[in-house]
Amino acid sequence: MNARAIHRVRLADGSKRVAIGPPGAPTDLLGPEASIDGLLGAGAAAVRGVGDLAAEPLVGAFDLLVPIGSQPVWASGVTYLRSREAREEESDTPDHYERVYDAERPELFLKALPGNAVGPGEAVGVRADSGWDVPEPELCIVVDPTGTICALTIGNDVSSRSIEGENPLYLPQAKSYRRSCAIGPALVPVDDDWAYEHLRIELDVVRDSRSIFRDAISMSEMKRSPHELAPWLVRCQDMPMGAVLLTGTGIVPPPSFTLTAGDEVDIAITGLGHLWNPVVEVA
Repeated sequence: MNARAIHRVRLADGSKRVAIGPPGAPTDLLGPEASIDGLLGAGAAAVRGVGDLAAEPLVGAFDLLVPIGSQPVWASGVTYLRSREAREEESDTPDHYERVYDAERPELFLKALPGNAVGPGEAVGVRADSGWDVPEPELCIVVDPTGTICALTIGNDVSSRSIEGENPLYLPQAKSYRRSCAIGPALVPVDDDWAYEHLRIELDVVRDSRSIFRDAISMSEMKRSPHELAPWLVRCQDMPMGAVLLTGTGIVPPPSFTLTAGDEVDIAITGLGHLWNPVVEVA
């Protein structure tokens, strides 16, 4: 784990600060002037150099918050073969997903506006008007205003497969709603030569203290690499504080599975820690 991962924490006095330390276990506080927006807005060098900033020991109780500020969260779909197959299985118009999988242009969509993503331990939601819902464990790349990948984190792109399957034009309702996106536990800085192929994504869904679905996948199975997706994210877009991009999932539960209120979702990615969230119903 990276000892200089970037966290947002809420201290016992209610103040919110930036802290660094291993993912999910911050040990040091940056100065009160430090912010995620300030680091990302200043560019990749600032994010990568966060371990050189003056810090003080983090003492006492704290809560982990979603480790982003004014950054929008985008998402990419059909980046794994299994994802394409799942979209085709759920849809009455499967040729759309076949064409996206093979096209030069990737599928990108806005997942969460600034301030709408939830953090570690906060509840993610399933829609009350949906009958088939799944977690989607994904690697998130974090880009600076130029589109340079400067950090990684974990994301959960909670989705309604029943709504999306009715019609591809319902994708925004299936994907972007209250509590549909979780990010955390921290931003782990990376250099330009970072490699994704060795990363492994693991998912465990627990219901009534019993694991009901567990799976894992190597990111070497991606059709589109994170390095390919990043330039498309910033094409024709202004990202003054950078942005976060969920890079797609290759873990797809069987059609008999649906996420329900009371479940717990745990996602782990090599070197990035764990993202754990309980599930509630939203209306």
